[in-house]
Amino acid sequence: MSELDIYYKVLELDREATLEEVNQAYKDLAFVWHPDRIPTDNIRLREKAQRKLQEINEAREKLRSLKAKYQTKPKESTTKTAEKATHAPKQNPDLSGKDFSRANLTNRDFSCRNMSYANLSGANLSDTFMHKVNLRGANLSDANLFRANLLLADLREANLRSANLIGADLSGADLRGANLTGARMRSGERLLVKLVGANLSGAIMPDGTIYD
Repeated sequence: MSELDIYYKVLELDREATLEEVNQAYKDLAFVWHPDRIPTDNIRLREKAQRKLQEINEAREKLRSLKAKYQTKPKESTTKTAEKATHAPKQNPDLSGKDFSRANLTNRDFSCRNMSYANLSGANLSDTFMHKVNLRGANLSDANLFRANLLLADLREANLRSANLIGADLSGADLRGANLTGARMRSGERLLVKLVGANLSGAIMPDGTIYD
């Protein structure tokens, strides 16, 4: 079985699946296997869920790059290639400081993009992919980040006041100095945000206390 087939199998898809179907399969499986959905006293199952979620994340990331590799078009002449390179739009344009206030950005992919100091107040970012995104100093107040993927995101000094973080994955995210005052992260006593390995040093927590 090829590497590509293994990743499709993890996401329970066949080779004909589109990138959109890959993203949807990831979201469905990440929701099912999210460790926070499992009782804290069931350590064995929570550990299994964490391993499964890592596999799902890896499959989704690898599959995107592998698909790009296998779908590369045949080589063109040097002249044509150079011509295209000259006129081709830049990939992953800098979005720092951009105004996305109240925008509907659900299901979009901003992975690895620079969105530092962007205005995302009140924006709908539910189910959005923001793996390794740079959101340093960004305004995310009142934003809806339901089930957003913020793995390894840079959220230093970000404004997350009153943001909806239910179901969001902030594993490994840098939240130093972030303002989380009033952010929705719990249902009763149950934490519904994944913060495994996140750096919360100096962050203002939802209740107003500063994380030490």
